[in-house]
This record gives sequence, C-alpha cells and structure tokens, in this order.
Amino acid sequence: MGLERALGLGLGFAADRAFGDPQRWHPVAGFGRAAGALERRLWADSRPRGAVFTAVAVGVPVVVARVVERRNGRAGRLVLTAVSTWAVLGARSLEREALAVGALLDADDLPAARQRLTHLVGRRTSELTEPDVVRAVVESVAENTSDAVVAPLFWGGAAGVPGLIGYRAANTLDAMVGHRTERLLQFGWASARLDDVLNLLPARLAALLAAGLGSDPSGALAAWRRDAGDHPSPNAGPVEASFAGALGIQLGGETIYASGVEQRPRMGSGPAPALPELRRATALARRVDLGALAVAALLALRPRRR
Repeated sequence: MGLERALGLGLGFAADRAFGDPQRWHPVAGFGRAAGALERRLWADSRPRGAVFTAVAVGVPVVVARVVERRNGRAGRLVLTAVSTWAVLGARSLEREALAVGALLDADDLPAARQRLTHLVGRRTSELTEPDVVRAVVESVAENTSDAVVAPLFWGGAAGVPGLIGYRAANTLDAMVGHRTERLLQFGWASARLDDVLNLLPARLAALLAAGLGSDPSGALAAWRRDAGDHPSPNAGPVEASFAGALGIQLGGETIYASGVEQRPRMGSGPAPALPELRRATALARRVDLGALAVAALLALRPRRR
C-alpha cells in the first residue's frame, strides 16, 4: 500500500501543478454545499451541537474514503490517491493568484490589484497601499502554503485517502464556521479546534521547510523562535514568522477586517516587503511544496505493523 500511496501523492501533486483546481464540479465545493445544508439543520448556539456537526461532516467522508480505499486493488488505490490529492491541493491556484496581484502592481494598477487580492484574503482591501498589498499576499502565501499544500500532503502520507479527505473536510469547516462571530462562536468552536489540532504538526513542518529552504535559515529560525508566539493563531504564527525570516522582511501590522481593525504582531526584523519579495515568496513556497511532498512520500513508505 505504501508504494501506490507515495506514487499517487506524486501524481496528484503533479496534476495540481499542471492544471490547478478543477474548474467545474470541484469536490471540495460540493462538500461545502453539503456541509452548509447540514449546518442549517443542526445550528444552535451550542458547543455540543457544533461538535455533532463537526463529527458528522468530517466523520462520514473519512469512513467512506476508508471503505472505498480498502475495497480497491493496488491500481485503484493509486488512482484514487492521485485524484484525491489533486482535488485537495491548492498550490497552483495560490501561486497563480499571488502572481496575478504582482502583475497588476507591476502595471501600476493598484485598484485592480486590491480587487484581485480579495481572491486570497478576507481582510478589507479597498484602502491598502502597494506595500500593504504585497504584505497581504506574502502572508497569504505563507499561511496557505501550510494549510492548502503541506498539511494535506502530510496527512495523505500518514493516513492515505482518508487523511487527505478528512483534513480537507476539517479545514473547509473551519473556513465556514470557525469564526469568532456572535452566531458561530459556540457552534464553530469544535471545527476551529479540530483544524488547529490537525495543523499543529504540518504548520511546524512548513515553518521548518521554509527555514531550511530559504536564503537565511538562521534568520528564519530566529524569527520563528522570537515572534511566532505573539500571533493569534498557533499555526499561522510559526509559518509567517519563518517565511519573514527566510525572506529577510517584516510581516504583520494593522489589518482591517469587516469586523474591525486588528494589530497583528510583527513577524521578522527586516524592512516591509516590496514587490520583488512577492515573487521570492512564491518561489520559496514552491520549494516548501516539494519538500512537503518528499516528507509525505517518506511517511507513505514507512514500514507498517500488520
């Protein structure tokens, strides 16, 4: 099982790099619609009800994936792993959106860059300066490299198709209901905590890869050690700090959301990122992606007890 799992992860990774996300009938979008319907039936201002929602929305796809994987032969498992990997990864789409913002800034079209940035971030973009836009892109590239590439590869290597599907289901629920709004604070608590737990190891793997594959490993490790703990997210903090140190820049600062203004802690000790750092960040993310694929393949090939 290990060899077909490793090969399937590699083929799915290659498909994502070549084609990006499926343009129609995306399975993650279909899952989101189903989870939305389930939320409307189960919602209550209650952590237990939210926990039931999370257990059903994640548990059912994991069980189905496990049954289907076990009922397939080696060739079937390879194809299933490859298709699942392609469906859950987001490396190509992340890079495409980041570089599209960079191209608009290159063309001195700041209003269009602000608008395109909304494809990457949830913050308000209408009043951002060019350095603010670049910072937002680099922060998004760092965090989403961990969430949309390193973490699914890690869980795919460790647990196969159920790991891929389960992680993406949990991460999608966090994006849907894991917000600190009045309506979702209690109901979305379980989804948000599950996503935090599933990202604990992958986020630190992403931070370690960014440090090791960047141009300043010691600076990245120093920024991680010094700054990550100040970030409100236990998993975004290490990755953003490591990227900032690896690139020799500083991230963080005032961030405006629809709900209000947040003062994000400073990550790194260099200057504010300029346009060249946007491209350097995407290049570093590509190296981190490949490093994560190598780690996932090793996890897939590890000896197993029967």
